[in-house]
Amino acid sequence: MREALLCFLLAAPVLLVAGSPVYKSDNGTVPLVIWHGMGDSCCNPLSMGAMKKMIEEEISGIYVLSLMIGKNVVQDTENGFFLNVNEQVSMACSQLAQDPQLKGGYNAMGFSQGAQFLRAVAQRCPSPPMKNLISVGGQHQGNIIKKKTFKKTQLTSLGIAAAANHFCFFLCLLITQS
Repeated sequence: MREALLCFLLAAPVLLVAGSPVYKSDNGTVPLVIWHGMGDSCCNPLSMGAMKKMIEEEISGIYVLSLMIGKNVVQDTENGFFLNVNEQVSMACSQLAQDPQLKGGYNAMGFSQGAQFLRAVAQRCPSPPMKNLISVGGQHQGNIIKKKTFKKTQLTSLGIAAAANHFCFFLCLLITQS
């Protein structure tokens, strides 16, 4: 029961944004741009590839762009660790501006580091316009530590929260695949 609730909490924002009253003229859906976290890639069939496929199957006719930062999947993964953030955001802005299916705007969903980088895209790249941003496991969840009162128990809590975020994401993928 708890797992189903966690899965729903992760899926609800996607369904809300995908069903938002902002429509694209050709098929009634707003395109979705997704950006993976560190150590992942745009097209990994066990993570972002599966997420893209699930969204396309659940929302008929939606266009989903999973951002690849580099010329291939290996570069995409490496760049998540080593490429300057400003360069990554610039590359993403360029991809978005060159995609004709996004010209009327898009919704965005970022996972972990990708959520933070999409926030930069929203602020730096006005065209095409980002309509909504969903942050899954990103830093937008806030900060639960006060620097001067940091305790060992808080470190444990943060570790558990981070593990729970990733667990819920992969649990949702497993549930939808079965």
